[in-house]
Amino acid sequence: MIYPKNFEHKLGFDTIREHIADNCISPMGKLFVDKIRFSSKEDIIKTLLIQTEEFMHILSFGESFPSNNYFDLRQELVRLKTQGTYIEQEKLFDLKSSLIVIRDIIKYFKNTEEEEYPELKKLCERVYIPENLLKVSENIIDDKGEIRDNASPNLREIRNKINAKSRLVLKETKKAFEKAKKSGWVPENTDMTIRNGRTVIPMRASDKRAIGGFIHDESASGQTVFVEPAGSFELSNQIRELENEERREIIKILLEFTDDLRPYISELISSYHFLGIIDFIRAKALFSRYISATIPTFSVDESFDIKDAKHPLLWLTLKKADKEIVPLDINLDANRRILLISGPNAGGKSVCLKTTGLLQYMFQCGLPVPVSPNSEMRVFKNLFIDIGDEQSLENDLSTYSSHLLNMKHFLKNANSETLFMIDEFGTGTEPQLGGSIAEATLEQLNKKGAYGLITTHYSNLKLAADKQEGLLNGAMLFDSKEMQPLFKLQIGKPGSSFAFEIAKKIGFPNYVLNRAKKKSGGKHIRFDQQLQQLETDKIMLQRQKQKVESADDELSKTVEKYTELLENLEKSKKQIIKEAKEEAQRIIENSNKAVEKTIREIKEAQAEKSKTKDIREELEDYKSKIAQEEKEPQPKLREKKKSLKKEKKLDVQKPVEKKEDLSGKPNIGDFVKVKNTDISGVLTSISGDDVTLNVNEVILKTRYSKLERTQSPKPKTKQHRSSYSGIVSDINKKAANFKLSLDVRGKRVDEALADLQRYIDDAMILSIKEVSVLHGKGNGILRPIIREYLQSVDEIQYFGDASLDMGGAGITKIIFK
Repeated sequence: MIYPKNFEHKLGFDTIREHIADNCISPMGKLFVDKIRFSSKEDIIKTLLIQTEEFMHILSFGESFPSNNYFDLRQELVRLKTQGTYIEQEKLFDLKSSLIVIRDIIKYFKNTEEEEYPELKKLCERVYIPENLLKVSENIIDDKGEIRDNASPNLREIRNKINAKSRLVLKETKKAFEKAKKSGWVPENTDMTIRNGRTVIPMRASDKRAIGGFIHDESASGQTVFVEPAGSFELSNQIRELENEERREIIKILLEFTDDLRPYISELISSYHFLGIIDFIRAKALFSRYISATIPTFSVDESFDIKDAKHPLLWLTLKKADKEIVPLDINLDANRRILLISGPNAGGKSVCLKTTGLLQYMFQCGLPVPVSPNSEMRVFKNLFIDIGDEQSLENDLSTYSSHLLNMKHFLKNANSETLFMIDEFGTGTEPQLGGSIAEATLEQLNKKGAYGLITTHYSNLKLAADKQEGLLNGAMLFDSKEMQPLFKLQIGKPGSSFAFEIAKKIGFPNYVLNRAKKKSGGKHIRFDQQLQQLETDKIMLQRQKQKVESADDELSKTVEKYTELLENLEKSKKQIIKEAKEEAQRIIENSNKAVEKTIREIKEAQAEKSKTKDIREELEDYKSKIAQEEKEPQPKLREKKKSLKKEKKLDVQKPVEKKEDLSGKPNIGDFVKVKNTDISGVLTSISGDDVTLNVNEVILKTRYSKLERTQSPKPKTKQHRSSYSGIVSDINKKAANFKLSLDVRGKRVDEALADLQRYIDDAMILSIKEVSVLHGKGNGILRPIIREYLQSVDEIQYFGDASLDMGGAGITKIIFK
C-alpha cells in the first residue's frame, strides 16, 4: 500500500519518470515508463532489476546495440485486420525498418555467450519475425522509402513509359524555349520552371500567344505568364495518365503484400510489444548509469542498511552547479527500527527522509538506486509518508488536522512490513500538547513493529528515543564555528536545533535573544550546549584517530620496506660468502695441482739443478698470480695504508691556518665567490661592473655586483700540466664565449636540440650553476621537446618556467646539481 495518493509527487518520482522517458527512443518505451508500478513481490523486483543491470552491462562493455528505427506499428496492424485494407507506402517503410531492428536485436543476444544476459534472452523467446514477409517487404520498398521499379513487371513497364515521355516533354519544351528566347518573348535572366507539375516557359504577358499552348500561372505583377507549349501539352497529359496507372499498380502491390501480412498480425503485435520493452529497459539502464546507480543486496534478516546513498534529483542539480553531494548512511534492524532525526533547520533532515523514501520506492519499482553495492535493502508491503503541508480550504483541513489524519491512517494500517516517514513530527499546534500526542503516537507505531524515519525538534521525543527499545536518535551535524550545516547524518545521539546561534548569525537583535534565553529558563539551552560540546569533542577525536591511523600506516610501510631491504641484504651476503668459498676452493685445488705437478716434474728430472730451478720459478710465478687474483676483488689495503700514513705525516707538519679578513670590497687578486652559487675563483680584472674570474684555470665573465670575498682555498701541490695544456686552452675559449642564456627561437626542432645538447655539455664542463633557454611561446613546439631532453639529463637538478618578469613560459630556467 502506498499512502498518500500524491506519494510520487511528494518524493519527486514523477521527475524520475520524466528523466527515464527522455531516454526512450519510441512512444512504446514511454508507455511502459508510465506503467511503472510499486511492487512488494521480491521475485518481480529481482527480475526487473536484473534486466536493467544486464542492459547496463551491454551499454558499458557490450558490442554496439541496435538503437534505430523503433517504430510503433501496432495501431496500423490492428487497422489492417479488416479485409480490403492495405498498408500505406510510408507505413510499409517503417514496418520493414522496425522488423529489421527486431531481427537484429534477436541476433545480438544469440551471438553472445550462453550464460550472458539470461533475463533479456527470456524476453526474446516468444518473438517471431516471418522471414519471408521481411524478404518480400525488402523487394517492394528500398532504403529511401520508395517503391522499387521491379516490385512488379507491370510497374517497371509503366515507369519506363513515363521516363520516355518525360524526355520527349523536356525536348519539346527546350525547343520552344529557345525559339521564344531568340524572338525576345522571354524576360531576361529567366529559365524553364515547373507549375502544377508541368514544365513551363516564363513569357511576357504581351507575347503569351506567340508560341501557343496552355497558360498555367502568372506572376504577382501580371507581367509574366507561365506557358506550357502546345507540343508538350499532349505528352504531359499522357504522362499524367501513366502516373495514375502507376498509382493503381502500387496499390495492387500493397494489397497483395497486406494479404500476405494479415495472418501474422498477432505475432507482429507481440514483436512490437517486445521492442517497446527493450526500449524501456534501455532507457532505465541509461538513466541508472548516468546517476551511478547499482543493485543493492536483498536483506535476509529484515535489516535496512543503505550506504553512500544519494538523492538522484539533488545530485543532478548539484552536478550542474559543480557542487558535491554529501552521501547518506542509515542502518535499521529489528532492534532499532525507528530513527528520530533532529538538528538545525535547513540542515538536511527533510532531505534524509525524501532520499530514503525515494530510493526505497525506486528499488521496489525495479530501478537500480544510487547507493553503495554492499548496501542491504528489504522489501516492504507498505510505504507511508507525511511530508509537507496538506492544508485544504475545500475540505476544511488545517495543517495540524491534515497531519492528524495521516497519523490516523498510519496507526490503523502500520505493521512490521511498513516503512513510514514523518517530517516535523507533532508540529502545527501548541508545542506541549503536540509533543505529547506525537510521543503517544510514536509509542504505538513502535509497538506495531513498523520501521520509520521521523524528523523533530521536540526534546520529549529525543528523550523517549533514548529510553524505549526499538527507537534511536540521530543528528544532522552542524559546524558551530562556521555556523553552517554539514548535511551529514550521525546516528546515536540527538542533535541541537541551534536556534539562538542561527538567529545570531542572521543578525537578529541581541537584546531580543538575551531576553529569549531568560524566558527559556536556561535548562534547554544548557542541554543544547552539552550536545554541541559532545559533538565538537567527537569530531576532534575522529580527527586524532585519523592522524594516528595515517601515522600507523606510514610506520607499517616503513617497517615493511626495511624488512624487505634486510632480507635482500641477507640474501646478498649469503651469495657473496658462497661465491668467496667457491673461489677459495678453486684456488686451493689449482694450488694442489701445481704443487703435485712440480714434485712430479722434479722426480722425473731426477733432481737436475737447472731443471729444478726452472720448475721452482714456474711455481713462484703461479703463486704470484694467485696472490694477484686475491687482491683484485678486494680494496687495495696497502695503498690505503700508505695514503693514510702520508696524510698523517702531512697533518703533523701542517702549519696553523690564519683566518683571512673578508670585509671590504673585492679587489684584483682576491679570492671571490659568485653569490648564491658554488662558483669561486681569483678576481683577475675589473671593468665597470664587468669582471673576469680565474676558476680552476678557466676564465669566467660575470658582474661585480654578484661577487663577495671568500676564504682562499688550501694550497695544493703542483702538478704537471704539460699534457693538459690543450684541454685548458679549449676550456678557456669556451668560458670566454659562454653565455648564460641560449636562444633557439625560429630554429627547427633538430637544430634547436643539437644546439641545446652542446650548450648543456659546455655548461657542465664549465661548472655553471644556472642557465636559461629562450624558446618563445608561439605554437609551443620547441618547449615540450626541450623539456623532454632536459628530463633525461641526470646532472640537472631542476628546470621550469622563468618568473613572469623574466619571460615566463617563453623561457626555461635550468639549475644544475
